[in-house]
Amino acid sequence: MSAASYEEVLAPTLYFDKHFSIEAAKILPGEYYVTAREMLLVTVLGSCVAACVRDSVSGIGGMNHFMLPDSQEDMASINGLSTRYGTYAMEVLINQLLKQGAKKNRLEAKVFGGGNVLRGFTVSNVGLKNAEFVKSFLALEQIPIVAEDLLDIHPRKVYFFPATGRVLVKKLKSVHNNTIVEREKIYGSRLTHMDKGGDIELFS
Repeated sequence: MSAASYEEVLAPTLYFDKHFSIEAAKILPGEYYVTAREMLLVTVLGSCVAACVRDSVSGIGGMNHFMLPDSQEDMASINGLSTRYGTYAMEVLINQLLKQGAKKNRLEAKVFGGGNVLRGFTVSNVGLKNAEFVKSFLALEQIPIVAEDLLDIHPRKVYFFPATGRVLVKKLKSVHNNTIVEREKIYGSRLTHMDKGGDIELFS
């Protein structure tokens, strides 16, 4: 299976959010959404991270939701599976923003997630690796992080309004089912077993 065959697909779940009276997109693991319209982007994060990136002038913005594979390879390795996947996930979001008309020098980011909610699933703290990766990637791309809510042990629900840059974060301290954890376990398992020979195309 090619690594790009299911990664970072456009979020298919659109709905009208009655509470905020606005069109919204629900973003699941491996999905993203970019819009130039006034919309709400919503996701629920456990160990995964979401980067909310927008053009601070035009309001064009988007959100992704991704996790690094739980690879034993060196995370700093340029050719490592984990690093290649994380880079792909961020490049897709940024390039879609630029295609919509955003300007690279006006991009700013808010980053969320990386909670330690998959205890027992992995010997390594995948949430911490996700958080460190997204911060280092944005620093390398010279995209300033203007707000963040990372790590902790609780899942969180993130509401992002790209047009204004407003973000609301709700900590889910009493989750009555394992939907979030199970969803991320399945997603993480798929990433871990990706074909390492699969092509990952990075946009220029």
